[in-house]
Amino acid sequence: MRSELATMHTDVESIRTSLADTRANLQPMQRDLNAVKERIEEARVQMGKQIGQSSLQGDQRVKSLEARIGKLEEDSKLQADMIKSRDEEIKRLKDALQDAQKTSVNAAAPGDGLAEALQGETDAVRREYEAAWLAFDKKDYKVALTRFREFLKRNPKSKLAANAQYWLAESHYGLREFDQAIIEFDAVRRRYPQSDKAPAALLKQGFAFAELGEKLNARLVLQEVVDKYPQAPEAARARQRLKTLES
Repeated sequence: MRSELATMHTDVESIRTSLADTRANLQPMQRDLNAVKERIEEARVQMGKQIGQSSLQGDQRVKSLEARIGKLEEDSKLQADMIKSRDEEIKRLKDALQDAQKTSVNAAAPGDGLAEALQGETDAVRREYEAAWLAFDKKDYKVALTRFREFLKRNPKSKLAANAQYWLAESHYGLREFDQAIIEFDAVRRRYPQSDKAPAALLKQGFAFAELGEKLNARLVLQEVVDKYPQAPEAARARQRLKTLES
């Protein structure tokens, strides 16, 4: 019994020693484990901060984009309102122009002096002239040319003949047929020297020469306007064009 107890005592001591060694080995392991846990927690906190910061930056970018989109929508609305306002203004101008054109058909072009010229003319002659003028007013110059030429053939003695000849020449000018325009403007001054259209015909003849690059002829004709009709509105326009030709 004593021998067994001694043996058991020895075994217990051996176990105690082994446990002590185990505890001694466990403590560094526990410290290492705690250190690992701390690093993991630190990494978790850091990652949380980064995620939070990324989320915040993402939110800021979204808000910035939303603000920009809102500004673009506001600008787009303002542009749409401006376009609508301009469209309305253009429509008013077109309506006013149409009213003016309707009036011009009945009263003819400014400076035509139709109030006197139409006296004694038949309704057929007036309608024929007005149809030709309307084509010119719409810038349908080819149609205007035909109608004014036909008017002159049928009504060579009409009081409207000088006006028709002038607008025939203007139709060539509108088509940029400057050579032919010069000839037709010259016909106004030769056939109807006392007409109210004579100064304008001479002026536009000078303009046509300028368009062709014939500056010398243009200056001669424009100077003739100034000398021959010094008080006419055409003289002022001739002086202005002469200045540009001299430069």
